[in-house]
Amino acid sequence: MSHQDTDRLNASTPRHQDLARVLNALLEPVRWKALAFRPDCTWTPLALAAAALLWAWSDESTLVDRFVQARHLVAGLTTRRRPPATTYQAFLKMLRRWTGVLTLRLIDAFRLRMRTDLAARFLIHGFCLFAVDGSRLGLPRTQSHEQRFSPASVRRTTRSKGSKRRRRRAPSRTRRDPRGRAKKSNNPQMWLTTLYHLGTNLPWDWRTGPSDSSERDHFVQMIDTLPNSALVTADAGFAGYHVWRTLIASGRHLLIRVGSNVRLLKKLGVYQETRGRVYLWPDREAARNQPPLVLRLVVAHGGRHPVYLVTSVLEEAALSDQQVVEIYGLRWGVELFYRHFKQTFQRRKLRSHTADHAELEATWSLLGLWAMTLHMEMECACERIPARQLSVARMLRAYRRSMRGDREGPYVGATRHEQLVQAVIDPYKRSHKASRDYPCQKPIRVIGPPQIQNATQVQIKKARDLRDQNVLGLTA
Repeated sequence: MSHQDTDRLNASTPRHQDLARVLNALLEPVRWKALAFRPDCTWTPLALAAAALLWAWSDESTLVDRFVQARHLVAGLTTRRRPPATTYQAFLKMLRRWTGVLTLRLIDAFRLRMRTDLAARFLIHGFCLFAVDGSRLGLPRTQSHEQRFSPASVRRTTRSKGSKRRRRRAPSRTRRDPRGRAKKSNNPQMWLTTLYHLGTNLPWDWRTGPSDSSERDHFVQMIDTLPNSALVTADAGFAGYHVWRTLIASGRHLLIRVGSNVRLLKKLGVYQETRGRVYLWPDREAARNQPPLVLRLVVAHGGRHPVYLVTSVLEEAALSDQQVVEIYGLRWGVELFYRHFKQTFQRRKLRSHTADHAELEATWSLLGLWAMTLHMEMECACERIPARQLSVARMLRAYRRSMRGDREGPYVGATRHEQLVQAVIDPYKRSHKASRDYPCQKPIRVIGPPQIQNATQVQIKKARDLRDQNVLGLTA
């Protein structure tokens, strides 16, 4: 008889009861009966998923200590006669085998919770808003990480010299970064590209890869996971004909900042010319008989420099210029997410020493922060607390205090719901960073305006020929 989780997690102590309510609220939509492990396995799908989330939530100093704490909590939550395996190696072995299946089911469950429990925040201005951006996570400098996550040139060098120097580390090469500091070129880092939902301030999907991965390729892989009413906003790093056309052809919309590296055309003459009408049509794509992308240009003023934005929503009745500027301002939420994930959640540098385990650590860390923030928003939605006012640092303290069973501290006698309601940022309005006294550590890079040119007669004739051939249907 296979071990299947047919009931919810149970608990015997107040400490375990609190965590059981949290995990049941998060894991209830998952169909655990469809999953089954071997009959002699001491883990069950539900217990393994709960232990992995608690493993990510723990603030112990080492990964093994985090597992010990998570396993102890799961053993107190379940009513099975045999407790889960006590070794960290067995836990990692189960995660390597089942993380792919569990991740897909948890992501579907979390997205369902976002659509139902946070339905009032799911749409903004009639669109499901997303932001996409990438960042790097530090890794220990081991041979396993260098072979998988270092840049491609370094990986080739390491493999070619591996036969001659089997036990010696590949020689380090140094180069200078733009600030003049020496930097090792084969320092392994994991590239993380995140698709972030702006209405709920929660992640939606992500991709990982070596440090030289293309965030635009990662984004193209995640387009199919977007809802039909999605509008994606991004910075100037996501400019490109292939990326934009793939997104528009899927029925979604874009709102991208453009700079001097983008050439836009106007007065192409194939559609009715209105205010702000521009076209993206590189010469290489025109030579391949690819259609021009019809866009709308919006210039945002008010800061030090004007910001140039293009969107595929052509009608101002559907999305006004003011709403375009407002939506792009919300893109800063994905930057705050990376700050919370890397600094507050302390995942700036992962701790695993092998590439497979590092990917497991990154995946469950993202799922853990997503689950914790989702549950906090579900708890605070009835109090009408906006998602942008929630404090991730105070949220972590509240959940980790429940894991430790603390009976002392500033929240003595307060329930977890009361602690979460109080987990908001202070209302103090900070002044602009330029008014602070410390010197600027990062030089400000000004993005120039895009190159806007009138279409030539050759381009107008080419566009009309494509229109007559009904090639322009994707971009109209």
